Amino acid sequence: MKTVAYEDLEKIAARNVTEAITLDKQGSRGMAIAKYQRAVEVMLKLCELYPGTPQSRVCAEKVQLYSGRIQDLQRGNDPSPLGQGTRINQAPERTPIIEKPDVKWDDIADLADAKRAIEESIIYPSRRPDLFPLGWPRGILFYGPPGCGKTLLAAAMATEIDATFYCIDSPSIVSKWLGESERNVAKLFQEARNAAREGKPVIMFIDEVDSIMGIRSHEVGGEVRARNQFLKEMDGISDKKRQSSVYVIGATNKPWDLDEAFIRRFQKRIYVPPPDSNARLEMFRIYSRNINMAEDIDSAKLAEKTEGCTGSDIRDIFQAVQTKVVREFFENQEDADPTAKPREILMSDFLEVVKAHGRTVSEQNLTKFRDWTQNYLAG
Repeated sequence: MKTVAYEDLEKIAARNVTEAITLDKQGSRGMAIAKYQRAVEVMLKLCELYPGTPQSRVCAEKVQLYSGRIQDLQRGNDPSPLGQGTRINQAPERTPIIEKPDVKWDDIADLADAKRAIEESIIYPSRRPDLFPLGWPRGILFYGPPGCGKTLLAAAMATEIDATFYCIDSPSIVSKWLGESERNVAKLFQEARNAAREGKPVIMFIDEVDSIMGIRSHEVGGEVRARNQFLKEMDGISDKKRQSSVYVIGATNKPWDLDEAFIRRFQKRIYVPPPDSNARLEMFRIYSRNINMAEDIDSAKLAEKTEGCTGSDIRDIFQAVQTKVVREFFENQEDADPTAKPREILMSDFLEVVKAHGRTVSEQNLTKFRDWTQNYLAG
């Protein structure tokens, strides 16, 4: 079994690293080098056997770290040995990023269907739990093309219910240190439960969740243990016997790569599509609040010209147009008048930038999302 092979090699690497650090601290350079080199050889083998996985990338990082220490020892350099003040064979103290989002529903253009689903699943139950005797979803999956507002929706949800917002990245779960992934998962969920006991709901937002819970041809030890622990924790917060106010929001651009067991834990699955014409018009209104635009701007025509663009694309277009005008201002300014300002942004400026930008979401990719939605009756 590949999983067993990975775990065996993982243990060999960990043992050699531990011994190398001990010898390094004792000043036994030659033997420390030999142990570090053995650890590097094992990790390179892991990278070869399991390419493209999070754990292989972790191993590649460690190869660079240990190779650097080998070179220091060979050259006679004597910085602090690896592990001096750091636990090499244990997970470093990591905490998720806790934020107070300042995003409201009005800051998000359109996405009426997604907003309605969130209100029904999270906001209304949080305000009046007595009206939901059968419970409500604790797991929600946002899926759709990149740049369409999945992160904004999660942040706005946290604002609407005044929740503590945990923004969790993949390294918080898939440990950079051997054998710690499942403990990281348990720790993250325990921290969230402790925060929820203080009286406020907690939202754990995990972007690109497919990097953690995706289906892969190669299954490696750390990933399997992390995934199993994650499923266990999800079952715990979804238990109707427990009045948990912890919510897990996953976001992905590749829902078809997710593990079936993981998908089932997300009782609510919400498609976040590229903005339609009305949504793009609304985005133009939002992004033009603080910029100087000429009266010849035809928002309806721009909405037509940006068909297929994501919300992120629209923002990038506005930034590019503003940059274009500001660059022209600096290039043409002959004096240092601090009161001078750039000219108005013209329709021609927008048309030039839109033509250069192009469409970022293909129809083929949108078809995959629609097919997946039908298969899982999502939303």
